[in-house]
Amino acid sequence: MAAKIVPLIMAGGSGTRLWPLSRDTMPKQFIALLDDGLSTFQATLQRLMDPAFGAPIVITNNDFRFVVAEQMLALGIKGEIVLEPERRDSAAAIAVGTVMAGKRDPEAVCVALASDHVVSDADAFRQDCKRAASLAATGLIMTLGIKPTHPSTAYGYLAPGEALSEPGANRLSRFVEKPKLDIAEKYVAEGYLWNSGNFLFSAKTMRDELSRHAPAVLSAAEAAVDKATRDLDFLRLDPESFGKATKISIDYAVMERTAHAGMLAASFDWSDVGSWDSIHAIKPQDGDGNVLEGPAVALDTRRSLIRSEEVLTTVVGLDDVVVVSTRDAVLVASMAAAGKVKTLVEQMKADGRPEASEHLRIYRPWGWYQRIDIGSRFQVKHIHVKEGGQLSLQKHFHRAEHWVVVRGTAEVTLDDTVRFVHENESVYLPIGCTHRLKNPGKIGLELIEVQVGSYTGEDDIVRIEDIYARS
Repeated sequence: MAAKIVPLIMAGGSGTRLWPLSRDTMPKQFIALLDDGLSTFQATLQRLMDPAFGAPIVITNNDFRFVVAEQMLALGIKGEIVLEPERRDSAAAIAVGTVMAGKRDPEAVCVALASDHVVSDADAFRQDCKRAASLAATGLIMTLGIKPTHPSTAYGYLAPGEALSEPGANRLSRFVEKPKLDIAEKYVAEGYLWNSGNFLFSAKTMRDELSRHAPAVLSAAEAAVDKATRDLDFLRLDPESFGKATKISIDYAVMERTAHAGMLAASFDWSDVGSWDSIHAIKPQDGDGNVLEGPAVALDTRRSLIRSEEVLTTVVGLDDVVVVSTRDAVLVASMAAAGKVKTLVEQMKADGRPEASEHLRIYRPWGWYQRIDIGSRFQVKHIHVKEGGQLSLQKHFHRAEHWVVVRGTAEVTLDDTVRFVHENESVYLPIGCTHRLKNPGKIGLELIEVQVGSYTGEDDIVRIEDIYARS
């Protein structure tokens, strides 16, 4: 194939099965879960750094836009970042990417990838994509299938049909969703493969199949792209148009219905790291089959995952368990029940528990802040501003603030004055003053903020100027 494969990367999910590490405010695809220091989103981008692939189209949502931009910048990768107004599942996201790729070249071949998968052999992945792309160019929608390691109920299955020209490639005889265990055992015995969720297709073919099987999704995507607006480096889809898309996966919308499906048996190891048991399976284990991360100690414990961010976490006399300790939450579950964490999170959300969705550390385009303590008339935060970062010019009506710099140098705007505050120096910001915090230095700026007043909520902010175009 002469033309480059266009990557469509889905990066808008919440990853609740990996709670408490993954939450709505910072989901699993942007967290360095493995040992290479990269997030799975970055690892996905890195696998595509090859002359066969073009610039990626990343489909995400408004909350993650700056995280996506920053993680792409860290790898030196440029691409289109598309913001969904709301989550409408994979069919709408792929439809948007297909429409955008088709506007550039109707015959473009795309690869649609989830951003939270782990692939051990990047070279094999690229070769498989190239082989599948050559078949996709003939009008097939190709799925990369994974040879099962066990009869799993967590994945969809692919039944091979007529052999195609590429070795290991077949027509897709049957595309089935997650089965019960007895059916999964039957599928594995009959040579079915797992559905990896990685698809390759020409923009024309996918557009035709969406038009045939999911016309509401396609028309919503077309209108949302046509009416999209630019916001800094992002493309914002039109909310009214996009909201008309049916909330449905690409599996149900197209793959179970199309007569143009093919499959290629992948030559690489793969995991979707969808739950803590899958993390345990791909991590290095000690002689007892345990994965221990952070300040963690196990005694008479086997086949378990114990992970702690800060607090010493110990387990004695338990087998096949998951124990995950963060700054504000602890998960203890049997390995067999790891997939039920999503249900637990839904229950906590229904109960109004903020820990279900929010981390203590909240990321912003300029850095992050983390709450240390809160009371009836005060709140204490640890604030980190990255090099060159600056907060909005703002004011508060219900609180005063005290800033104490503990690392770096702060440039502080206070009404009509600008001053520099160095380590071990402080500044007082009275209620109602106009102020801004900026890091002009070459190292991260860290400070302790003490808020005092009748109300310390995040919605007591009036932004006067903001380089990140937030309201």
